[in-house]
Amino acid sequence: MTDDMTAIFRDELRDLLDSLERGLLDLTSNPDDPSLINQVFRDLHTVKGSGAMFGFSELAAFIHNFETFFEHVRSGRLRITPEIIRLSLAARDQIPGLVDGTADPDGQRDAILAAVTALLPGATPVPSEAPKVEADADTAADLHAADEPGSDEPLPDASARLEFRFVGDALGLGAQPEIILDELRALGATGIVAALEDVPTLDALSVDQCLFSWSMDIPASVKESDIEEVFVFAEADWKILREQAADTTSQGHDFNLDAPDVTPPPLADTVMPVAAQAVDPAPALAAVPDHPTAAQMPQAATIRVPAERLDALMDSVGELVIVEARLTELARLSRDPALMTTAEQITRLAAGLRDATMTMRMVPMRSLVARFRRLVMDLSANLGKPVTFSVLGEDTELDKTVIEKLADPLVHILRNALDHGMETVAERAAAGKAADGVVELSAEHSGAEVLIRVRDDGRGMNAERIRAKAIALGMIGADATLTQQQILSLVFEAGFSTAAAVTELSGRGVGMDVVRRTIESLRGQIEIDSALGRGTTVTLRLPLTLAIIEGLLIEVAGEKYTLPMASVHEIVALPPEKSAAKRGSDFLDIRGSFVPFLRLRHLFDCQGDAPSEQNVVIVQSGAARVGIVVDRIVGTNQTVIKQMSKLHSSVRAVSGATILGDGSVALILDVGHLIGNGRVAPSDTAKEAAA
Repeated sequence: MTDDMTAIFRDELRDLLDSLERGLLDLTSNPDDPSLINQVFRDLHTVKGSGAMFGFSELAAFIHNFETFFEHVRSGRLRITPEIIRLSLAARDQIPGLVDGTADPDGQRDAILAAVTALLPGATPVPSEAPKVEADADTAADLHAADEPGSDEPLPDASARLEFRFVGDALGLGAQPEIILDELRALGATGIVAALEDVPTLDALSVDQCLFSWSMDIPASVKESDIEEVFVFAEADWKILREQAADTTSQGHDFNLDAPDVTPPPLADTVMPVAAQAVDPAPALAAVPDHPTAAQMPQAATIRVPAERLDALMDSVGELVIVEARLTELARLSRDPALMTTAEQITRLAAGLRDATMTMRMVPMRSLVARFRRLVMDLSANLGKPVTFSVLGEDTELDKTVIEKLADPLVHILRNALDHGMETVAERAAAGKAADGVVELSAEHSGAEVLIRVRDDGRGMNAERIRAKAIALGMIGADATLTQQQILSLVFEAGFSTAAAVTELSGRGVGMDVVRRTIESLRGQIEIDSALGRGTTVTLRLPLTLAIIEGLLIEVAGEKYTLPMASVHEIVALPPEKSAAKRGSDFLDIRGSFVPFLRLRHLFDCQGDAPSEQNVVIVQSGAARVGIVVDRIVGTNQTVIKQMSKLHSSVRAVSGATILGDGSVALILDVGHLIGNGRVAPSDTAKEAAA
């Protein structure tokens, strides 16, 4: 196998393991669901088959035991129990190590298999009223149209004949005839006969090609979907002949392992006659359509592309957007109608290409959810706190880079929710709550942002206790006037913790500050809303993408800056009475609501006089709004985000830079930092409003 093919297998394996884990976790609440049981069986079968095809024989052997176990479940001889789920999840955790060739010095794999085997002999018979799972294994549904009419119908006659042969370089691509034959025997195939195809000349002989074809009798109870599943990992032509079992003594070699050993004739006596006259094909029996050949198979609906190629494509699209902006500027300056028309066409094409490329980078939240379900289940068991975990908006999509960096912050937030936020069963009973706590993870689009919330119905956060701890640590003064939101936000400061004891999970005062830094590095914001005794909600606001955004171009003291349009709420004129230069925050009356605003001229220490007429851009993040006074609104543009150098990474008011159409550079302002600078305490708000 080539390195590229092995890499493809590893990518596929990650998806399969996620699907397997999701199925097992879903079975905890729906143990008799036939579709879930069949999904788990298909995932196990696919992992085993692909592992064998790519040479991971130890993996295939390990999974085979669990596949056999779930076959008992599918047939109704066993029931799903918590112990089965626990062992299956433990087996799932061993698969990456088997692929990587990691040793098992503690013998965990053998212990898992021994535990599974021990469950089989003493399994409790299934009551007659228990639902029996139909063994409709259709792993091929991922690669073939398994929902075609009649694909799951049993073969109509008492017995039938199956014929198949490998096509192309099947052996070179990993097809293993012995595994195929073993699976067909498991379906009840008998009288397996192999026949040589036409033998090419010696110089045309290829070790990657299989010269045998096989035929055998199969029971009428076997479904076509079962046959498709056998060949899902092998490029082969096969067909079912509806006829009573044929005489298997025709020309060819019997590969039935149950038959007595027969010494084969010398190779020369076998090959030469077959080469001289081709084997007569089996009589054309009728009326079951042949399985489609590779050329007839429908083309795959999706393809896998390495992430670095998408990154390179996104970079190229970003450069194209910059060049397009430059062309648009030149067309505007030249006033050439033909050039302006061409520039408009290129602008539309670049926008379409940009949107298509960004869409390709989008990944659903579902890819993260499986690990969170497992995390909550394990934490719930370890802490002795029963919890119902629900997920809303699994199909909400985010940029791949954002998804990858989002996993650790969400893990930490969920850990805190269970370890600190959730009460024990006794505490919940005393508070009049249900024994099972509730933790909910939700995701939804909001304009050009994605809102991700983690909500629990636990004990909530004690704002007074947080304030007292912050004063004791010297983070704030004893006379500081803070809003509820500002007090709760203190938990994001480095070293802050109100935990009475340090546990293996949390309580050391590290983590939430890292969570905030990670979210801010993604140009997002994090907020906490909590009510004592009722629970806590942590909200993450994240941009859809980190590469190209719609920006509002502004000008201050002759320099251009960009604000993300997703954060712009509205633009108003600065009232003349507010034009007087003043340091710090001031307030605007926006339809009866007082909004603080700050002047970028003061923030950046700009020299010179401000123009007589200025505008205020109202930016918003969550419930917080701040006005930003600017000299001029230039317009909107497609903003290709360029990262700042390490020398400028500490400049908190700036999150990046972009190249404009005239070749100049505009800094991208960090809205979260600007909102933080513009916030003031409520008492100050009242004083300013009354002034």
